[in-house]
Amino acid sequence: MSQPVLMGLTHIERTIEIIREFEPPDEGYYLAFSGGKDSQVLYELTKWSGVRFDAHYNVTGIDPPELVHHIRRHYPEVAFDHPPRENWWTGIPVHGLPGKRTRWCCEVLKEHGGAYRVILTGIRAEESYARRGRGMVHACQRQGKHMVNPIFFWTETQVWEFIRGEGLPYCELYDQGYRRLGCVVCPFWSPENTQRNLVRWPRIFAATKKQARKHWERGNPKGPQTRFATFDDWWQWWLARRLPWPGRLDEEPDQLNLFCPDEEAP
Repeated sequence: MSQPVLMGLTHIERTIEIIREFEPPDEGYYLAFSGGKDSQVLYELTKWSGVRFDAHYNVTGIDPPELVHHIRRHYPEVAFDHPPRENWWTGIPVHGLPGKRTRWCCEVLKEHGGAYRVILTGIRAEESYARRGRGMVHACQRQGKHMVNPIFFWTETQVWEFIRGEGLPYCELYDQGYRRLGCVVCPFWSPENTQRNLVRWPRIFAATKKQARKHWERGNPKGPQTRFATFDDWWQWWLARRLPWPGRLDEEPDQLNLFCPDEEAP
């Protein structure tokens, strides 16, 4: 395995050093575990570092079933945390379908855990411009979270070299054309990937459409009826990822998601 030297250390050694450096003195880390390749590397190196931590997977209900099976089979010690209030299915009739700037789902499904703790994540700078701007350590003002991203400087090649070098089992979807994993119906998927997901997991999309129709039928002075003639028009527009809404470029329904947003596609 190639190991470029950073500050006199290999990228693996540097990551372990970072994990040890920011270890909370009392309760240890809250490790945010998604089951994807990056969080697997983070999990393994956190074990190597010898620090105290507890790992948590946020149950969204809309992750690929293959990913959930992978976590349950290979990481039985990871806690499965369910949303404390709403979930995807109860939230859509109230809030509607999420968009790139109106992702109520992130706050509800993924950002409820780890309040007032130091959180380890597998975020890498290479993934997107938004993530590159976060840095190795940053704070999330709501809920008093402090985020530490120990593999921030890793490349995708280094991630796969580590996984294969250590013989770590990984989700089968990576061998089936998926470079990244995440919520099946995420609005950040491209139109092409959305159609691929629709073919592969039609029941998740069918159930989502059923809940979206409830939102349409409730009516809302600022809802989709103001821009679309029929429910099917709205649904097809959402599947095509033609965002933002028709009309003004800065206009979308509801409020912006300001809860430490994750602005990149799965």
